[in-house]
Amino acid sequence: MSENLVLKDQVAIITGGGTGIGLAIVTEMAKEGAHVVVASRNMENLKRAVEKVTPLGRSGLAVPADVRKEEDVENMVQKTMDQFGRIDILVNNAGGSFRCPLEDMSPKGWDAVININLRGTFLCCRAAGRVMIKQRRGNIINIASIGGRDGYPFSAHYGASKAAVINLTKSLSVEWARYHIRVNCIAPGPVITQGFLEAMKKAGLSELPQSPHASGRWGKPEEIARVALFLASESSSYIVGETLYVDGGPYRWEGGPEPKD
Repeated sequence: MSENLVLKDQVAIITGGGTGIGLAIVTEMAKEGAHVVVASRNMENLKRAVEKVTPLGRSGLAVPADVRKEEDVENMVQKTMDQFGRIDILVNNAGGSFRCPLEDMSPKGWDAVININLRGTFLCCRAAGRVMIKQRRGNIINIASIGGRDGYPFSAHYGASKAAVINLTKSLSVEWARYHIRVNCIAPGPVITQGFLEAMKKAGLSELPQSPHASGRWGKPEEIARVALFLASESSSYIVGETLYVDGGPYRWEGGPEPKD
């Protein structure tokens, strides 16, 4: 382990940190010295996440929380303050979606995705932001999606919520920069997580197709986590209000001569 830990003794809250990209962010930040608060609705996932943190010599705190509920978010922040006394980093990773043509989508289904992806991000930013404003320092990283830029078929609610998260990031960065709070965003492309594999299965795909992106492959959770680590570190100290697209490149152009060796 590096002696020059880039997040030494910082306190990071990661929502949706029990699985997938969130769990990878928990692990990467703990490796680099952060004490980690993991929030999720599933206590078993939370326990497994904390079990990855403690062997690294960091403190881990598991907080059951539904980010759609104001009282849960406020409790998450209060428990963090009770144990650590400050919040240095917030990663808004909790999210969800389902595939549905817009003409068949119910208002309840629309609201469910908007509430977890957008309302949850708003509530967490507000609660942690109030602490960071008093501290006169902080770092917020929102996890959006390339769906917020490009759109996805049968996922209008998801794309709309993630586009709003990208805009919220820009707005908050302007409001809170005077308090030395940096707010940035990561917009991943498709990443191989358990949720991604389950979505492929529901779509009737028995095996993973080739990625349509220029890189020719799908992303890995740790590749998103390393970008989060960069944004949380002083290496990105002049990056404010930006969205980093981590998607393996644009869609490939099919045709033309084969590449030369």
